[in-house]
Amino acid sequence: MSVSLRDPVNRVSRKAVTLWLLEALFGFALLLGGSVLAAIWLDGADWPWVPGWLASDSWLLPAAVIVVMGPFVVIEPFWRYAVHRWELSGDVVYARSGWISRQWVFVPVSRIQTVDKAQGWFERLLGLATVEIRTASHAGSSTIKGLDYPVAARLSEELAHRAEALRDDAT
Repeated sequence: MSVSLRDPVNRVSRKAVTLWLLEALFGFALLLGGSVLAAIWLDGADWPWVPGWLASDSWLLPAAVIVVMGPFVVIEPFWRYAVHRWELSGDVVYARSGWISRQWVFVPVSRIQTVDKAQGWFERLLGLATVEIRTASHAGSSTIKGLDYPVAARLSEELAHRAEALRDDAT
């Protein structure tokens, strides 16, 4: 008998696409800027360790960054949005994330030690937050990124209350 994993019920916020696009563009700009600086530095270099074709055509370095990384900057945010989902049902938090490789995580509420809500720069700008669920085992922990701030606040409060109630019942 074959059993397949069903998708968690809830999608992350649609604004997460903008978040991931901003993060990808920021990283792309840093990489492209570094490659332009390297190209300027290598232009006409007469060092024996620099291949001649690279010294004479140093513009190929930023061009290669654009050709290789450009499609990823555009595709990644939409792909991640299609994959990222979460669900709190009964006594389990179920989350799926990733874009090249996927990760399915089931976190029993009874194992939760801490629940944190975090916001990076771009998340604050967009009204989003990340919920970090930690257990004693790193493998059992989960992060749900791209939630609207009110949803993240409710989820973290609900998880903290459920985890506390289960701990009180166990003593």
